[in-house]
Amino acid sequence: MKPCAIVTGAAGLIGQYFIKNASRWAPDWDVHGLTRAELDLTDHAAVERAWRRLKPRVVIHCAALSRTKDCEQDPQRARLINVDATAYLAHLSNEIPFFFLSSGEVFDGRAGWYKETDEPTPINYYGKTKLEAEQQVLHNPRHTVVRIVLTAGTSQNGDRSFVEDMCRAATDGRSMTLYADEYRCPLPAGAIARAVWELSGKNTPGLYHLGGRDRLSRWEIGQALLPWYPELEGHLIKGTARGHSGAPRPADLSLNCEKLQALLSFRLPGFRGWLTDRMHRGADLWDYDTQA
Repeated sequence: MKPCAIVTGAAGLIGQYFIKNASRWAPDWDVHGLTRAELDLTDHAAVERAWRRLKPRVVIHCAALSRTKDCEQDPQRARLINVDATAYLAHLSNEIPFFFLSSGEVFDGRAGWYKETDEPTPINYYGKTKLEAEQQVLHNPRHTVVRIVLTAGTSQNGDRSFVEDMCRAATDGRSMTLYADEYRCPLPAGAIARAVWELSGKNTPGLYHLGGRDRLSRWEIGQALLPWYPELEGHLIKGTARGHSGAPRPADLSLNCEKLQALLSFRLPGFRGWLTDRMHRGADLWDYDTQA
């Protein structure tokens, strides 16, 4: 029998791509996805029973309370999910590889092109919970943290990605302000899944950054998506983060990914190049197909 690999957050934006692509990128594993409906990760007794039953040999932890606004409004729940549940999963996975998907939000966004050696200084509660969870995970030298920033893709319920948020607003007749001075390095969910599956087979635990090659403003990202999502036309407004109210948002979360790139069999794509390639080949927009 194949050894068991667990993917938490299997119904989420990124988790579903890990499951969807498992036969391509993890053919030697019996991949078992866990959704919130199947298992409450904050219920430690239930989680321990699941671990005893499944006997995983590797764990990829995608589940999180990931919307910044939700974390600011309910910090207790954010800590319970993002920190406490992660720490307990890492504890149960003490003797096996454990991969934790963290966030570039651990940085303040003042510099950009952050390396793994740069000092994290989160400015919102989501980033703080992710940083604390990272520290818990990396206590174990067998474990790995992968920081991501902005994920493109489509989710089961159409309510998880920034692309879906934009399209839903346009369909409802609402406009969306995109900051021209807030920078990210977006990466499709399919590419993230392939990269982490490859990393899981390398026996090189530690801290890694995973993002796209393009440093784009939110406004530039919106413009790049127009050929794919014409419903956005007329609904995108160019704005500036100087007038932002609400949870603090780092200005520049571009990531230097050279450390991880050196281990991968494929080149991490830039967002614009990815979209152009997909259009020319008629490939699935957010998946990473076997010919890529």
